[in-house]
Amino acid sequence: MRNLISLADLTPAELAHIVGRAVEFGRGGADRRSLTGRQVGVYFRKSSTRTRTSFWSGATRLGADVITFGPNELQLTTGETVEDTARVLGQYLDALVVRTNGDVDEIRRLGSSPDLAVVNALSLDEHPTQAIADLATLTEHFGSLDGLHLLAVGEGNSSGAALALAAALTPGLRVTLLCPSGYEVPKDTLDLVAELSDDKALVSQIVSPDEVEGPVDAVYTSRWQTMGVPKANPDWLSDFDGFQINSAFLDRFGGPRTVFLHDLPAVRGQEVTDEVLDGERSVAWRQAHHKMTAAMAVLEWCVVGSAQS
Repeated sequence: MRNLISLADLTPAELAHIVGRAVEFGRGGADRRSLTGRQVGVYFRKSSTRTRTSFWSGATRLGADVITFGPNELQLTTGETVEDTARVLGQYLDALVVRTNGDVDEIRRLGSSPDLAVVNALSLDEHPTQAIADLATLTEHFGSLDGLHLLAVGEGNSSGAALALAAALTPGLRVTLLCPSGYEVPKDTLDLVAELSDDKALVSQIVSPDEVEGPVDAVYTSRWQTMGVPKANPDWLSDFDGFQINSAFLDRFGGPRTVFLHDLPAVRGQEVTDEVLDGERSVAWRQAHHKMTAAMAVLEWCVVGSAQS
């Protein structure tokens, strides 16, 4: 059993394999039921539409049985330790998919059992399976990640952090993080990016659209109200002036083949306009599909290893 708690735990070859497998699942070219006879638990402590459903659907498509746990359904709420919970669940389940919206420590503690593969389906500091879906979307669309320039716009949230870590493990992929001042991806994450890549990662962070070096191949954004967490500044929306992705923004920084991505859910009219999200340059809906293929690839890798189609 192998965990996927942070992209930083992977090698470049492992990430490339998982992304490639997600692309293969998306093409319908990997229909073997590699998780037949396996049991997958889905434990979400916060609301979710895409991630929860994608893991549930992906696991069943691979032949697994799925059991779901709500935020108050495990004895963690009555004082049982995380480690004891993991030790027991490892006797019943092959994998546990976890979303906490908190820090990653609890997920790592759940991953302490050698009999249970644990997947981080979103923590406060990273969304690793989202980045796998993002890379699968770009790989499918462009054929290769080598030489692509991705501009990630908005708050430096868990999705932005995961993209930066993914770039550290993907030679040739350039990621520019465009975040308003005070809302950047944390320095600790960027330091880890440098460490993982031996300072070779093509990752940079800027705070003004005027600093963007275009044209870029893809523009990416997330909702600004990350996971519903209130901002310290009651007038925070003004800090995001000029960061909305609209047609003018795409025309300014894009080229004829530039695509738009969004990890969804979107707050239409805030971080993105309807015209862009529903427009011909948007691959956001295919990206949402790849959340399921990424879930399939991750579960397969964690539970049975590098299955061949």
